[in-house]
Parts: sequence; structure tokens; C-alpha cells
Amino acid sequence: MAKTEVVKEFTKIKGVGKAKAEALYKKGYDSLEKLKKADVKDLTKVNGITESIAKNIKNQFKEKKQLKKPIPPKKEKIEKPKPKKAKDAKPKPKKEIEKKTKEEKVEKPKEEEEKEETKVEVEEEKYKVKKKPELSKKTKKILRLRKTIKDRTPNFLREEWFRYKRIPKNWRKPDGITSKMRINLKYRPSKVRVGFRGPKEVRGLHSSGFEEVIVYNVNDLEGIDPKKQAARIGSSVGTKKRIDIEKKADELDVRILNL
Repeated sequence: MAKTEVVKEFTKIKGVGKAKAEALYKKGYDSLEKLKKADVKDLTKVNGITESIAKNIKNQFKEKKQLKKPIPPKKEKIEKPKPKKAKDAKPKPKKEIEKKTKEEKVEKPKEEEEKEETKVEVEEEKYKVKKKPELSKKTKKILRLRKTIKDRTPNFLREEWFRYKRIPKNWRKPDGITSKMRINLKYRPSKVRVGFRGPKEVRGLHSSGFEEVIVYNVNDLEGIDPKKQAARIGSSVGTKKRIDIEKKADELDVRILNL
């Protein structure tokens, strides 16, 4: 198979992009069959593929095998002849039948209530509502307004990004004497202007309404106001310090934004 076809097949797998597919092909996996036979340890040797991604790929192949297995045909039920009722058998009195039905009616709602309580407890354990800041009505209203402004703002793209492949889809201020976008001619993409900016009162706040404070160690949490401010752990902080910061934040009731 050609390289392009193999790469296309690999990209259909969840968690595998174009770069990872090409890395797999370079490593010698030129077909799906070879990829299926490979172990997790072999896949982790490929650049860009971690142990979790390798396990995910193997699990996807297992699921496909299970789906392909043919479903056995259902066996036709052979109706057995019902035993004939004895003529001498006496029918049960009505009072006993009424007692049984009443007992069943009383027992059923209790079981249903217990099941509902267990479901609620499981749902509470799974998800905890994130802490929200104490904001005034005015700030809440301005935050909603900022969201609507953000939704309608266009994606600011560089001049003539659609014309040349070498031009990335990022923003650069248009310049040059012949630039049509600089002169603001019709049917040209919109430029970055002051009018697209959000309200000044909530500028710099997180989408939840918290004021962000970057934290690098446990001592930095002490100066945070949990009602208005939230912590963001710095990118250079290691896992050991992160765990200590998370524990301290739970004690002080401070929300961490990048958990």
C-alpha cells in the first residue's frame, strides 16, 4: 500500500493524528495488520506515542473484533403443553389474595426509594460543583455582555492567508501602499480595532468571574481571597509541588483553575 493510503487509515483511529500516523509508518508499520499485532511496549517506542495512547489504540482494535463477531441465531422456544388443572383442587379464598396484593404494594415503593437514594449518592460522588465567586448583579450582567461581544467577534486572520500556503492563519497588521485591507475597502476581512474590545470593568477576569493569581508554591496561596480570587498553578511547577498546592487549596477553600 502507498504511504498516503496507510496514513489515512491510521488517522481514522482515535487519538492518532497525521504526525503520529507518519511516525508509525516510518517505524515500519506500513499496514493495519502490523499495527494490530504490535504490543504496547513496541508502540511506545514511536515518537509522540505515550503508553496511554498505545493502550487506547489496542482497545479500539479489540472493540472492533467484538463487534465483528457473528451473533448466534435465537433458538425457537418450544411451547410445552400446560398441565391440566385438577378438578378437585379448591380455589384460594379472596381474603388471602387481597392480603398478598396489599403487601406487594407496600414493599415496592420502599425498594424504589432506596434505589433512587443510591443513584443520587453515586451522582454526588462522581461530580462536585465548582466554586463560584461572590459577584454583584452589575458585574454578572457585564460578564454576560462580554460573552455576547466575544461570540460575535470575528477570527482575525492575516492578509491574503487564503492565497498562499506559506502564510499561517495568525494576525499581522496589514501594511504597504497597495494593501486593500489597510485602506478598509469593501469585502475585505475585518481588522483588529478598539471597537471589538470587551467592557473595562471585567477586563482580565476569568470566564467564571474570578481574578486569576499565578501560584508557584504553597506560601503563595495564603494571600488569596477565596471569595473573589482563584489560583492558577504556574507551568514550571512540578507534580510534587502541585499535589501539595492542591491539598492546601482544599483546606483554604481556594479554587484552582487549571486542575
